Amino acid sequence: MDVTTAAAALDRLEQVYSSRPGTVRALAEQGRRVIGVVGADVPVELVEAAGAVAYRLHGHPDVLSAEAQEVLGASLDPVAHSVLTQVLGGSLTFLDGLVVSRDSQASLQLFYALRELRRLEPHRAIPPLHLLDLLHLPTEPTARYDEVRLGRLADVLGSWTGQPVTAGLTASVAAVAELRHLLREVSDLRRGPRPVLTGTRVLRVLGAAAALPTDVSLPLLRRLVDGAGALPALPQGRRVYLTGSAQDHDEVYVALEAALGCLVVGEDTDWGDLALSADVGGADLGALARAYRDRGPAAATASLPRRAAWTAEQVRRSAAEVLLGVVREHDEAPAWDFPAQRAAVAADGVPSALLARQPYRVLATDLRSALGSATCEPVLSGARA
Repeated sequence: MDVTTAAAALDRLEQVYSSRPGTVRALAEQGRRVIGVVGADVPVELVEAAGAVAYRLHGHPDVLSAEAQEVLGASLDPVAHSVLTQVLGGSLTFLDGLVVSRDSQASLQLFYALRELRRLEPHRAIPPLHLLDLLHLPTEPTARYDEVRLGRLADVLGSWTGQPVTAGLTASVAAVAELRHLLREVSDLRRGPRPVLTGTRVLRVLGAAAALPTDVSLPLLRRLVDGAGALPALPQGRRVYLTGSAQDHDEVYVALEAALGCLVVGEDTDWGDLALSADVGGADLGALARAYRDRGPAAATASLPRRAAWTAEQVRRSAAEVLLGVVREHDEAPAWDFPAQRAAVAADGVPSALLARQPYRVLATDLRSALGSATCEPVLSGARA
């Protein structure tokens, strides 16, 4: 395939990213069932097997209401405020249900707030809710616990859509496996000696895929991957590996690349490469439970040594020149990881810098200052470097 075909697919995926709520609403208006998802622990395989589109909800610094902040309290990750703003504002009424994974304290508080609001204020038209509580300890009891939780989720999804999960699970597992394979190939297009995609564009492709059914996303991704060899090489910029808070919008990437001339070659967060780390070994609940138990280490659920080792390996793999941590205010877990991550990459001679307690909208000037101060020296947990 030629560059025009790949470029057209890329443009379409970026358009989807920039208009995700509208794109998914249009799918709902066409008769598609849509299940909202909060967090990365909810298996897309189960949602698609139930005949629905899995739409991973996201926020934006411009979508924050005083009501949402009052309901949840100010001392919470602002992503939760932004998602609640959308629900209370009526922009997500097309959802047939909403599954919240207990992957962070903010997600858990969001679920409890929505459940109470749905009970006390039915006029809000908040969709049916379900909390998914998966554990990530590498033990067999954990796998059995998670399998039970996924069985309950499968029953709930079937009740929401009217389609039992069992009939479509084999096909959905295969489709999502291909999706992850293609997205990994897309992510690799920013690495290596001849990068052809920026980290910003990769982030947008991954975000678009989290809002589309696989029957729509897979043809676009195949066209992009097959035609990638003809895409022009990018100018060489400072190769940055990003850690810290998951970036559910692209402003940090745009600032690093468009304003500061860097190239984001990877990230260990679940709106990026970490979301692609689950490998499902079979079309059954047990295989799903083990895959999601063992997926790449998230800050809120994994041990410090495992996080640091995973980050260091990815920094080496991407030939990053600096590790940059960007941690939002009230999202404390990633800042506790950073000293161990810094020590792990310093062993390979890679400097690092941390921006902690950042607002939802990070300033390019602060990113520039952090990159200018990058060092291999130790830093106290949670401190600004």
